[in-house]
Amino acid sequence: MWLKPEEILLKNAFKLWVTEKDNEYFVLQRRRGYGEGGGGLTGLLVGTLDTVLDSTSKVAPYRILHHTPDSQVYWSIACGVTKEEIVQHWDWLQQNIMRTLSVFDSSEDVTSFVQGKIRGLIAEEGKTCLVQEDDPEKFREAHLRFEKWFELPPGEKLVTYYSCSYWKGKVPCQGWLYLSTNFLCFYSYLLGAEVKLVISWDELWRLEKTSNVILTESIHVLAHGEDHYFSMLMHLNETFVIMEQLADYSIKRLFDKESFQREPALSDPLQITKRGLEANAKSEQFRTFFRLPKEENLLEVHESFLWVPFSHFNTLGKICLSENYLCFASQDGSQCHVIIPMREVKSNKKSLTVCVRGKRALRFSEVRDYQRLANTIRSRCGINASPQHSASSESLINHFEDNPEDVTLMVGQKDSSKAVSTEALMTVFHPQDVENLDPKMLKEKMKEQSWNIHFSEYGRGTSMFFTRKTRDLIVRGVPEALRGELWMLFSGAVNDMATHPGYYTELVEQSLGTSTLATDEIERDLHRSLPEHPAFQSDTGISALRRVLTAYAYRNPKIGYCQAMNILTSVLLLYAKEEEAFWLLVAVCERMLPDYFNRRIIGALVDQAVFEDLIRENLPQLVEHMTDLSFFSSVSLSWFLTLFISVLPIESAVNVVDCFFYDGIKAILQLGLAVLDYNMEALISCHDDAEAVTILNKFFDSVTNKDSPLPPTVQQASVGNNDKASHISVDISELIREAYEKYGNIRSEEVESSRKRNKLYVIQTLEDTTKQNVIRVVSQDVRFSASQLDELYNLFKRQHFLSCYWTMNSPALLHHDPSLAYLEQYQLGFQQFSMLFSLLEPWAFCSIKSTLSLWVFRLIDENQDGLINFKEFCCALDTLYTGSFTNKLKFLFKLHLPPVAINKMLQSHMAYKNNAQNLREICVFTELSLSIKLSGRGKVDLQAYLKQWQNEILKKEESIKDLPRINQTQFIQFSKTLYNIFHGDPEEELLYRAVAHVTSLLLRMEEVGRRLQEPSSPPESKKPANSTVGEESSTEESSTTPESSDTSSSHNSQDLSETEWSFSFEQVLASLLNEPAIVSFFERPVDIQTKLGLAKVAQLKSKTNK
Repeated sequence: MWLKPEEILLKNAFKLWVTEKDNEYFVLQRRRGYGEGGGGLTGLLVGTLDTVLDSTSKVAPYRILHHTPDSQVYWSIACGVTKEEIVQHWDWLQQNIMRTLSVFDSSEDVTSFVQGKIRGLIAEEGKTCLVQEDDPEKFREAHLRFEKWFELPPGEKLVTYYSCSYWKGKVPCQGWLYLSTNFLCFYSYLLGAEVKLVISWDELWRLEKTSNVILTESIHVLAHGEDHYFSMLMHLNETFVIMEQLADYSIKRLFDKESFQREPALSDPLQITKRGLEANAKSEQFRTFFRLPKEENLLEVHESFLWVPFSHFNTLGKICLSENYLCFASQDGSQCHVIIPMREVKSNKKSLTVCVRGKRALRFSEVRDYQRLANTIRSRCGINASPQHSASSESLINHFEDNPEDVTLMVGQKDSSKAVSTEALMTVFHPQDVENLDPKMLKEKMKEQSWNIHFSEYGRGTSMFFTRKTRDLIVRGVPEALRGELWMLFSGAVNDMATHPGYYTELVEQSLGTSTLATDEIERDLHRSLPEHPAFQSDTGISALRRVLTAYAYRNPKIGYCQAMNILTSVLLLYAKEEEAFWLLVAVCERMLPDYFNRRIIGALVDQAVFEDLIRENLPQLVEHMTDLSFFSSVSLSWFLTLFISVLPIESAVNVVDCFFYDGIKAILQLGLAVLDYNMEALISCHDDAEAVTILNKFFDSVTNKDSPLPPTVQQASVGNNDKASHISVDISELIREAYEKYGNIRSEEVESSRKRNKLYVIQTLEDTTKQNVIRVVSQDVRFSASQLDELYNLFKRQHFLSCYWTMNSPALLHHDPSLAYLEQYQLGFQQFSMLFSLLEPWAFCSIKSTLSLWVFRLIDENQDGLINFKEFCCALDTLYTGSFTNKLKFLFKLHLPPVAINKMLQSHMAYKNNAQNLREICVFTELSLSIKLSGRGKVDLQAYLKQWQNEILKKEESIKDLPRINQTQFIQFSKTLYNIFHGDPEEELLYRAVAHVTSLLLRMEEVGRRLQEPSSPPESKKPANSTVGEESSTEESSTTPESSDTSSSHNSQDLSETEWSFSFEQVLASLLNEPAIVSFFERPVDIQTKLGLAKVAQLKSKTNK
């Protein structure tokens, strides 16, 4: 590697370096302790210095220096990890530089020319580099060390590195932490003690910051059941953020492709950088805080003062700028924040002014880099504002100045289709009676008046100020008439709808009449969605619900439709127009509750884990009584999936939804804690889980909304009405206020951090469950122990991931689907299979990508889909390791049959298996039905008949008489395979002689058979049939193997029906059974445990050396 020329001092350097080559202008040196004669004390000391110190000398064991004859100054210009690499640089200097240097007169000119040439080479290399680091020179050096120490594949991208201490037991090891795209690595070398650690990100169970008495602050990593601690980091928070981002990236990419595909910024593993990860983390926080679409990225941040009219002073905060939004948050993040779409921004030369569809203008002052910000905003406004919008801006503002009562939530809409409902269902089925003056309606009017006053002070619509007062009004309850508008505003759905005019109508038209699994499930659940509400007892409500759910399933087929979506959407349709309900559903499913609505409900499980952590922290008395908190996870699942809608009456549940749209999942967590706190004494005194469930159900039945203006026909009837008299009713507003008072100190940032931390554990727990299910199924068909199957599964899964680490389009990654059956989730294509099989097969007869490896792949791919699942892989290994001599020989024999014969045999085999499975089901069903209808004697007779039929099919499956005969070409290749298997064995010569003896014996038997068949005509009539089979087999084999091609071409001039011979499996088996050396070889046990251990070490290196 070429280095930026740096002057070095050689006064004491020769004690550490040995000169290998030199000439008039250059010196090639080797570091002591490396290469030939590098042992002893010198090697230990040099190795320790190279690890601990961060100096140029430790970069690599070889270097090239430049000097001139009349100068004592040396310049380092190149270094290398291997001698071959440094020699290439030396040869290049000899061929391209040395001749040119002779034309210069002065040493200064020589040095100047060399330095310029080297810098040019480095710049040329930099053009091809996809990433520009803060310090490219140091990073290049670190990358060399990374490659040298860990020997990972060349495609592995180093992201960053840090000096730190790794605690191995109670002893810290000072060394270097390397964070790459797919691996966490650590290296330390102190006085001969080398510590090397390589953990792939997809193996992490825990990643968190911890502190204790010994370690004031450290990063804890849990992988493979082992704890690892890294401390003494100069920038611990920065390091943790990068590690968290890389772990999350790996989880999304390898386990959770749905959410990964929504992040194009991290789509290519070769382009991930430290700077990119930090920017992605900031953008995630930015989008989460301001509820912005996933396409928005944080571009600029500026400190500024904002004039707050309702407080009459300037508040200090930060302006955050993205592609389409200008946002401001006060310094503490809670006092106030405001979101301003760029389409509404107006700026002038003197100050930054933001108009918000009214007579309000927001003024920012004391912006440090004002001119740059103003120019950016002007350019953004020019890009985003349509001509129609630009022309109407002034008239729009003037209109609202003259008519402030007309300020409404405005969104860009095309003419809605007549099929799409333009009114909220609540206004259709329960219109408000203006003349009704009962106490509840009066209180509702007072709430509306409070909100109107709030709007006049803080603004209304997309640019409203969010303050503590806003939250207080939310906690008291949102008026029925304003609920849909405020849900759209708080969730950010208003911006989605404004930037996608007509999108929903197009989706409805495109999805109309489609028939998929999702639409079938939607039809099944339509009438289960709030069936007691009048809106969903009519075709109007049912049709609107069908359109919204079908349109979303069409928009996002990865999610499609999941249960609980119908309940949530029903409530949204009550208070929002149909198109608004659609965009609210988008905001919930894709931003506010990520990964909730898929087959594995990962998001809900993660939030339940967060809930358990909060219970431990805030309800210690409950934890002491109920040490196993998994009970609360099972009980609270419906709370999270339906936002308490499924457990609370609808008039109370909508108050919870109000808080959710304002505060996100934090509101649900707070309310969950308040519910448990309210029932603390009853839960502590209960004796079992069933009693605890009953207590909670009765509590939810007693929750009411005393301020609800809805009539009894609309209000949801409680399940436990009969027992309500025995319970004191709880007002939902009081319960929510108590939740905010007691647990309002939970910060959204802490919740998001806990989500990331627990997501690793939840994903790995699901993966572990999958592994246990797969092992339980496979263990019934193989003789491997549970621990051996566990190790095999880990190797198989790792091989699957190795094909995904360095490419986005690997077949394994594209075929991975967590929703598939357990056995089909991880599969290997031929390339991945051949690499793993070559590490594990017992006799080392299959090299990577060899023809024989392809034949093995073809043989064990039972369903012929070009992929091998774990069961197919294990059954093949089980035959080779623990099968009988006959089964092992049968496996090798079938390898050499042509593909046509194998396909027919596999189809027959699959048919037999299916018949056997069907018979098992018939037996079970018949036994069940006969036990009800028939007498005992009839049942026994029919069962015995069915079982006899089943046994006959299974026996037929195992028969060796159905195997096709092997022809001349195939038998020659079969013999070669036996020679390869026996190669390197201590009794190799004896085994070779045995194979030769068997071959000659079979040939003689075939010759005798030919002579016996010659006089008789019937056998003669069979002979062409056999030779035809051999002909077809030979032709097929010639298309797949070089050997068969050569053999068949050599016999083109001869009549195959007269010259070729063939053998049955019985003949081959009988002949080999007469050779004790061969029988003892195949019956000799092979230590699979040793093979598994070697495969673990060699698996990654096999990828490296590929």
